[in-house]
Amino acid sequence: MAANPQSPLSGLARALIQHGRLSEADAIACTGSANAAPNSFIMELAQRKLVSLPEIARFAAETFGYPLFDLAVLDLATVQRDAIDRKLMAKNQVVPLAKRQNRLIIATADPANMRILDEIRFQSGMQVDIVVAEADKLASIVEKLSESADKALADLTGDDLEVDLLDNGPSEAESAEAAQEVEDAPVVKFIQKILIDAINEGASDIHFEPYEKYYRIRVRTDGVLREIAQPPLVLKDKIASRIKVISRLDIAEKRIPQDGRMKLVLSKNKAIDFRVSSLPTLHGEKIVMRILDPSSAMLGIEALGYEPEQRKALLDAVQRPYGMILVTGPTGSGKTVSLYTCLNILNTAGVNISTAEDPAEINLPGINQVNVNDKAGLTFAASLRSFLRQDPDVIMVGEIRDLETAEISVKAAQTGHLVLSTLHTNDAPTTLERLKNMGVAPFNIASSVILISAQRLARRLCSCKKPADIPVEALIEAGFDAEDLDGSWQPYGPAGCERCKGSGYKGRVGIYQVMPVSDEIAHIIMTNGNSIDIAEQARREGVKDLRQSGLLKVREGVTSLEEVLATTNE
Repeated sequence: MAANPQSPLSGLARALIQHGRLSEADAIACTGSANAAPNSFIMELAQRKLVSLPEIARFAAETFGYPLFDLAVLDLATVQRDAIDRKLMAKNQVVPLAKRQNRLIIATADPANMRILDEIRFQSGMQVDIVVAEADKLASIVEKLSESADKALADLTGDDLEVDLLDNGPSEAESAEAAQEVEDAPVVKFIQKILIDAINEGASDIHFEPYEKYYRIRVRTDGVLREIAQPPLVLKDKIASRIKVISRLDIAEKRIPQDGRMKLVLSKNKAIDFRVSSLPTLHGEKIVMRILDPSSAMLGIEALGYEPEQRKALLDAVQRPYGMILVTGPTGSGKTVSLYTCLNILNTAGVNISTAEDPAEINLPGINQVNVNDKAGLTFAASLRSFLRQDPDVIMVGEIRDLETAEISVKAAQTGHLVLSTLHTNDAPTTLERLKNMGVAPFNIASSVILISAQRLARRLCSCKKPADIPVEALIEAGFDAEDLDGSWQPYGPAGCERCKGSGYKGRVGIYQVMPVSDEIAHIIMTNGNSIDIAEQARREGVKDLRQSGLLKVREGVTSLEEVLATTNE
């Protein structure tokens, strides 16, 4: 093929010409061929035997002043695979070797290509340090990192991977026909790979998001969303259809939101449930998959982050024969895990437990779980009425949303049953006022509610944490007393390492306000006191509010002051 004399020469090509290692004619010819192939300029040089690959690497390192790195000694397990998009990695033949705080170390064969470096800086949000490597070794590493989804799944899960279809939905014949229409093998493997990667990363949600000019996939890990892939926009309908098929949703219906479930069987002893929600948006269907790991309810109450006195108060309430325990907090604050941890403690052969949820998120053997279905008339209130005819000992209501559900729950708590439920309120004292505002009589609240636990989730500092230099004034403003700052402890902040992928945080810990309803608090409710009166009484009784509990986690070095300030209100 004829060379294109108009092809612009790269910085590396010009340097080779200036140092007499390559003629201008050969440089133009190689550039033209590389652009037409498409191929890299460096590989064209090697294929034409004008300069060998080791010579190019040595020349580039010396000329542009970067270290020369031998990829033969690289351990693939240490590569920062998720630091940049794999498509960008393959297209530009670069490998992210390591992270050092806010710096990403990249191996490349052409350090003069500033366009690639700018792209990596933009996508990763990090400063980029360069090492030079031989192009053929780079290509080999990139190929291994971009291995097929089949092989990656086999490495992660063996041969036991299968997808179970759950929930009521289209008939088997309809599902089989739909599956046949969308059974595009690359899409199937791609989705499975995304699911497995998200599970291994400890993610809580996966977002599939179509936009006008691109399509992206993000995962939420430790409460923070992070982009992991940008598949071609033309695949958005196939991806949506495949997810809807395995979740038993109607693939023909794209005008209204739908909810479904699926199960990923990883091995004979481990399966992960997914709650799937589709939403019609301006440019296609956005799908969010909530990852529901049953093992999270088996962690035990010690692992959730309760302080010793909080844990004792909660366990004492759970062992009571009747009454109501309420867990409050915003969406995604870990209320379900806390409730199921309590249910797991109570789940013995001699106890009959029934739950009504929308939908049931964690499956526990030995517990009778009901998915409410408002369209079919199976509401929380209807489920509760049925439970009371089923000889229950413990009842769990997913959420108290209305007066009818609240009144039946209160009645159940007053007639010899232990009732656990959730409410969306900011803290424990306002929960009691919320029930009163819903229309529940103060006497019924005071005689049924025995404990309220408000909670938030804060990111836990990784083991790479470092001492934080925080002014005394800032600590006092955050809520510490002057006597707390006696120099016997040290606040810590995030550092960043390979284990936490540079964020400085790994996992999350609960921050709690556990408030037993004492006789004095019950009296305030009965005499129409407000949440401020209740909060003052709780403080006199030694109940720590959310901010105080969070500051205790700062003092213990579990989390940072920034996290506590971000997740709690003063």
